[in-house]
Amino acid sequence: MADTERAGSSVLRSKRDATRYQILVEIAERQPAVSQQEIADAIGITAQAVSDYLRGLVEEGFVEKGGRGRYEVSKEGVDWLIGRTDELRTFTAHVAEDVIGQVEIETALATDAIEDGRTVSLSMADGVLRATPGEAGAATAVAITGADEGQDVGITDVEGVLDYELGRVTIVSLPRVHEGGSSVADSEPLREYAAAHDLVATAGTEAVAAARAAGLDPEIRFGTPDAIREAATKGLDVLLLATEDRLAAHTEALREGTVGYEMVEAADR
Repeated sequence: MADTERAGSSVLRSKRDATRYQILVEIAERQPAVSQQEIADAIGITAQAVSDYLRGLVEEGFVEKGGRGRYEVSKEGVDWLIGRTDELRTFTAHVAEDVIGQVEIETALATDAIEDGRTVSLSMADGVLRATPGEAGAATAVAITGADEGQDVGITDVEGVLDYELGRVTIVSLPRVHEGGSSVADSEPLREYAAAHDLVATAGTEAVAAARAAGLDPEIRFGTPDAIREAATKGLDVLLLATEDRLAAHTEALREGTVGYEMVEAADR
C-alpha cells in the first residue's frame, strides 16, 4: 500500500484523532451555539469526554471558545479537518477501487460445465447473465467456482462490454377504481401488447384486475420501479399495467436508468 493510502487511514487507526475529527465536524455543523450533550449523543461518548476533548482542542487552537456554550472551529481547525478529510477520501477510494474492486464477485448462469479458474465469455439472455467457457465473447471474466451446465457460477475480473440491447417498457395507464379502474381497459389490446413483450408486470390492484380480465398472468405482480427498471436494463421488454398514481415513480426510475418507454391510456385502446 502506498504511503498516502496508509496515511489515509490514520483517523481510523487513532481513536483520539477519530473522536477529535467527529467533534470538530459536529461543532462546524452547529456553531456558534453548541451543546456538549448534543455532541456526546451524536458521536456516542459522554458529555464529560466531550468537555475534555474540547479543552484540548481549545488549547491547540483548533477551536475558539466564546461565551457559555459557544464554540467555533478556527482556521487551524478547519485546515486540520480538510487534511484528514482528504486523507480519508484517498483511503476510501483505494478501498473501493483497489481492494473491493479486486474481489468483486458477480454471479452468472453456466451454459456448459465450467472449471474453477477458467476464463469464460459473458452474454445476456432472457434477462440473465450467462457464462460460457472460452474467450470468444466481447466480455470475459474468470470463474472462481466450478459449475455444471445450468448452475450458478461465481465470476470476477470482468473485462470488456456485454453486447446486448436494453429492453423497452410499454406502460398502460389505468385510472383509480373510483374513476373506472380496470373496467376501462379493453382486454384484447392488452393481450396483443403482452404477446409482444417478454414480461408482464402490474402495479396496483386495478392493474392486477385488468390483467386477470385479459387472461394474463403477470410475471411481476408487485411491480416496483426498481424491478421494472432492472428487467429492462437486462434486455427484457416489459409491459407494465400501472395505476395513474404510480406512474411518476416508474417513469422517473426509467429515465434515471436511461430506459426507453412508451405510455398509453387504457381508456384509449
